[in-house]
Amino acid sequence: MFELVLNVLLVLTSVMLVVLILLHRGKGGGLSSMFGGAVSSQLSGSSVVEKNLNRLTVIVGFVWAVCVVTLGILLKV
Repeated sequence: MFELVLNVLLVLTSVMLVVLILLHRGKGGGLSSMFGGAVSSQLSGSSVVEKNLNRLTVIVGFVWAVCVVTLGILLKV
């Protein structure tokens, strides 16, 4: 049961990581400008949006890594 929960959590965090990474502003603007990043950059508030996006990406990445390590330990035993 615990392994199933970890597998589902791993899939969800993987999809979330892909979406969050695509939302980041790259050198060319990124997809974040499609969802209000361009509007907030004119108001000099885009740094807050990017900081929150960075924090959320790091948190989801950490949860993903913990799931991978835990599943590896469970499957090894």
